[in-house]
Amino acid sequence: MRCVWCDSEYTFYGGEKIQFADIFEKLDQFGCKLVEVTGGEPLAQKECFNLIERLCDEGYEVLVETGGYVSTEGLDPRAKVILDIKCPASGEEPRNDWSNLERLRADKDEVKFVIADEGDWHYAKKVIAEKELEAKAKAVLISPAWGQVNLKELANWIAASGLNVRMQLQLHKYIWGPDVQGV
Repeated sequence: MRCVWCDSEYTFYGGEKIQFADIFEKLDQFGCKLVEVTGGEPLAQKECFNLIERLCDEGYEVLVETGGYVSTEGLDPRAKVILDIKCPASGEEPRNDWSNLERLRADKDEVKFVIADEGDWHYAKKVIAEKELEAKAKAVLISPAWGQVNLKELANWIAASGLNVRMQLQLHKYIWGPDVQGV
């Protein structure tokens, strides 16, 4: 996917192959049993499903943040899904795999909308209502696209909506700045 406001274009090219053993060695150094698998669309990576299963087998709490266009079918049920539904301003809305909503678990999974403008907000409200996402997901997250929408306006839209949703800011950008990679 290539959302027009993408903040991680550096992930489009290059990279390196890493063996599972090296991944687990690095994880041991962190000393944390929570792992989030993300990076645009991690499920498009050939070995991602196997990695997630192995992480779960090793006792990690696994969050999978998916861009929403690859099917979550076959994903280890122990992993928690954060499903990004692409809004119109992203330029990628037609690529949403709506069947992923059928696999949401109300006690575990979350749905996220990245909002760039008021049109995206209206789209999100419509999808939330039509797909009954407040009941189908543990949380519905509304995340402003960095520098695209006024935070106070978005907060007011959310407050006025009466929806059971949570505004989510990209805290790493406020702490380390918007140009720092991999934090």
